[in-house]
Amino acid sequence: MSANHPLAGHRVVITGASSGIGAATAVAFAAAGARVVLGARGREGLDDVASRCAAVGGIAIVRSVDCTDAAAVAAFAAEARDLLGGIDLWFSCEGVGVLGRYEDVPIADHARVVDVNLVAHMNDVHAVLPIFLAQDRGTWVNMISAGGFVATPYAAAYSASKFGLRGFSAALRGEVSKRPHIHICDVCPTFVDTPGVDHAGNYTGARLSLPPGSLAPETVAKAVVGLATRPRNLTAVGAPAIAFKLGEFAAPNLLAAILSGFLDTWSARAPDGDDSDGVLFEPGVPAGPDGGRRDPHRGRKVAAATSGIAVLGLAGIGIWLGRRR
Repeated sequence: MSANHPLAGHRVVITGASSGIGAATAVAFAAAGARVVLGARGREGLDDVASRCAAVGGIAIVRSVDCTDAAAVAAFAAEARDLLGGIDLWFSCEGVGVLGRYEDVPIADHARVVDVNLVAHMNDVHAVLPIFLAQDRGTWVNMISAGGFVATPYAAAYSASKFGLRGFSAALRGEVSKRPHIHICDVCPTFVDTPGVDHAGNYTGARLSLPPGSLAPETVAKAVVGLATRPRNLTAVGAPAIAFKLGEFAAPNLLAAILSGFLDTWSARAPDGDDSDGVLFEPGVPAGPDGGRRDPHRGRKVAAATSGIAVLGLAGIGIWLGRRR
């Protein structure tokens, strides 16, 4: 990549970088000439991503870190700052999930989801925000998802963590509001085809799958990279942000009820699957960015249109029912 690229020399830290969106974003930043430090639990996965960064002409430094351990994250952030000479952007992308009716999932699994998806992100910010304040500049990118706006039955702990992340970001945004060069950015994609489906805990009794039109992880990575030069509070990927907001405020209970009914039907009809806690407690094998499940002939515009129309349509139903009442 040319030294004249706007991101050449940009100092980037990514946690949750060993697979999926984090891995795709690491490769995208490396290809743009950014200097990248990657963290995750699994060293094998990190080494695999580092080799992918090298293949596009970049260099990535990797460190094993469990972001649910606040002291470990603080040490990781300090080392990354020293290695890079500062941190321009930190992308918190660690995340896990478990599927199943709330009462069927062990409470330890629920707690682990909240610990990784919410508390670990809080640990990241607690470590990097003092660095940003000392620099008087920096961008924190918070990976949330459409699940931060639309409650997800069969994934109650996931919903709790994602709704919590939105509130956490909003509070932080208020605290740094007088620091115009420090940015808190939320990224909310719809379904993304990553190894996360294989890594998820599963207590549904059915084999997990993805809906048609799921996004490529590189599509989300492109959005994250764009925030390095044009930060914004909310970036929705795969559906318009207005669709999320309408769905949240117009018909939150209706959306959850419809999704619950759909998942009841799906779990009864899908091929059988074995109960598992996935990679909640131990790193998975190297898996790269891609889940390999989406239809390569289905374009991103179709996926975006489908997601947007679905959420807007449900929101419209909610508004109509509200007026009827």
